[in-house]
Amino acid sequence: SRSYCFKSKIIMFNPNSNFLFKRSGVQSKNRIVLAAMTNKQSFEDGIISMDEINWLSRRAQGGFGIITTAATHVSKQGQGWEGEFGVYDDKFIPSLTKLTHSIHRYEGLVFAQLFHGGIRSPEYLTGMQPISADRVECKESKSGYSIKASENDIKRIIKEFTSAAVRCVNAGFDGVELHGAHGYLISQFLSKSINKRKDRWGGDLKGRSRFLIEIFKSIRKHVPEKFIVGIRLSPEIKGLEISLDDSLELVKKISHLDVDFIHLSCWDIYAHSSEYPKNSKTLTEWYTKSIDNLPPIISTGNIWSSQDAQNAMRQGADLIGVARVAIPYPDWTKNIIDPKYDPPRGPYTSQQLKKAQLSDAFINYMRKWEGFVVD
Repeated sequence: SRSYCFKSKIIMFNPNSNFLFKRSGVQSKNRIVLAAMTNKQSFEDGIISMDEINWLSRRAQGGFGIITTAATHVSKQGQGWEGEFGVYDDKFIPSLTKLTHSIHRYEGLVFAQLFHGGIRSPEYLTGMQPISADRVECKESKSGYSIKASENDIKRIIKEFTSAAVRCVNAGFDGVELHGAHGYLISQFLSKSINKRKDRWGGDLKGRSRFLIEIFKSIRKHVPEKFIVGIRLSPEIKGLEISLDDSLELVKKISHLDVDFIHLSCWDIYAHSSEYPKNSKTLTEWYTKSIDNLPPIISTGNIWSSQDAQNAMRQGADLIGVARVAIPYPDWTKNIIDPKYDPPRGPYTSQQLKKAQLSDAFINYMRKWEGFVVD
């Protein structure tokens, strides 16, 4: 197994220690990652706004070692929601360069999260019928169904992911995270319930994972050696018939590639598998305690206190992914030096959130979260 005991002796209680991505040789000043979060702060034409740049830069100023952007669509057809910035055209490079320069001013690394919404890309927003691994019912489509991606469609989308990654290189990003979690297009190819294809892009796990793996391989061929490329996955998605067993097998396959990290989107680091409720292992531990030669693991979900961060590292995480707590607490990374740090979990006033560098658009989006915004 991986050097679990070694890690527990050396780094478990120090999330603020440096972290080296061994393949690329790139170092993060600490092990704290701002996870990608939808915020709807950018412009209708896909250009990132200063509101979104300021929100991310404030977290870099607050000490986060790695800043991950919100999901950014690699094609117009892949846009998932309003206020989402794009990376599908060279016209976006100047504004994205402002972002990377701002993050680097605080010695942070910055990753763009590349994604395509698939059946979760509304036709009213994109002007195009949603596309997916197969023709399935789709509430975002005017026809009520998605388009089944042809061989040429698949090759085009792989090229779109690759071109987006190259634009990120040109804009000064340190890396990208492929969004293979949460039911978007990559997840739809991995899904047994959506992907019923009989060709090489479907069938068994080898076929269903081919889309993700070919995207990764294509990007790796076209970006510099030092450019970081990682993958975010959901350990299990019951509604899509993405099982824990398949996800474990997928990570074993990925571990043989030059993947710089795997980001496990657990929603709650204390959660256990719904498929194996009697097993004591957390979702993260299913990976860290059973797979040899794992890439670095980011674990994210319900991390608020110093103790939560330490517990994530006890489970074998190399890096700590932080989402919701980073919204009201931009200096969270500095505060977890105190082993008793456990900040209040809301609700928050809009004034508190504005002080934390959120725009009105982001605050209004947060109002949809029960008990988060008080006024």
